[in-house]
Amino acid sequence: MKFVMIGLDGPDGAELRKHLRPSHLERLEKLTAEKKLILAGPFGDKSGSLIVFEAGSLEEAVAWGEADPYVSGGVFSRYEIKPFTQVFPKE
Repeated sequence: MKFVMIGLDGPDGAELRKHLRPSHLERLEKLTAEKKLILAGPFGDKSGSLIVFEAGSLEEAVAWGEADPYVSGGVFSRYEIKPFTQVFPKE
């Protein structure tokens, strides 16, 4: 199943990102190696980030999100994880 994680930065998000980015990217590299990462990146207005990834269940996706350094380290003041249906591009 695919999921989308939308994280919105808190007031100290930009500063915290500087320190937490390497560990955050390491987790995304692991998802990439497992062929579970669809896409990821920050919003152009620097207000947060989006990650589309695969997980076995919503519980697994939420656990993955909660363990992300941007969540546990306070970069995101708010985040959501929702099931996602890819329509385009067709797989």
